[in-house]
Amino acid sequence: MHVPDGFLDAPTSVATGAIAAVCVGTALVKARKELDDKTAPMVGLVAAFVFAAQMITFPVGVGTSGHLMGGALAAVLIGPWSAILCLSVVFAVQCLLFADGGITALGTNITLMGLTTVAVGWLVFKVLQAVLPKRLSLVPIQAGVGAFLSVPVASLLFVGLYAVGGATHIPLGSLATAMVGVHLLIGIGEGIITFLSVGAILAVRPDLVYGARGLLAKRELEIKPSSTTGAPA
Repeated sequence: MHVPDGFLDAPTSVATGAIAAVCVGTALVKARKELDDKTAPMVGLVAAFVFAAQMITFPVGVGTSGHLMGGALAAVLIGPWSAILCLSVVFAVQCLLFADGGITALGTNITLMGLTTVAVGWLVFKVLQAVLPKRLSLVPIQAGVGAFLSVPVASLLFVGLYAVGGATHIPLGSLATAMVGVHLLIGIGEGIITFLSVGAILAVRPDLVYGARGLLAKRELEIKPSSTTGAPA
């Protein structure tokens, strides 16, 4: 979904760039509440993982491939504000060093693949946590569902931006059908990768998963009675 230079007109690119700048600036302030001695090292690890994982593409159709976006995954692992900073750095490096996405479209790409996927993924995750039983075993599933839904929503937002300021001659209906159809398939891969990644970390170090901290804090200390008669429990 990396948008190249010239695909959207200047006003649309400037507007999305301004949105991205405001949100990243806000994240710089808000992320301080998420970062601690456990989360801070995870930010770098998550950024490196997302960057490397985005280099790996998987086929979703004839001549079409997709890759991890990582918004929901990052939000669940390190928190939504830290995830915005993490993904913004990843997209900036990809743009400036690997020409993956246009320089003038950097704000657009951060808005689409960073802000949108983080916001949708985290919102879906928190809603599922609120309505489903409070179990750690459900966290990977909730994260996977959030990741799956975040991808087609981001593609719909792109179609909306193109409808407002598209600079090329592509029929809007054809673009919408192609984008949403392909990204529904990409979303399945995104959901599976997120489910497996969160599940693997949760199995060994649940305290490192930001989205699971509320469940861990509510765990009650269980004191088992002693098997020896008369001994204090």
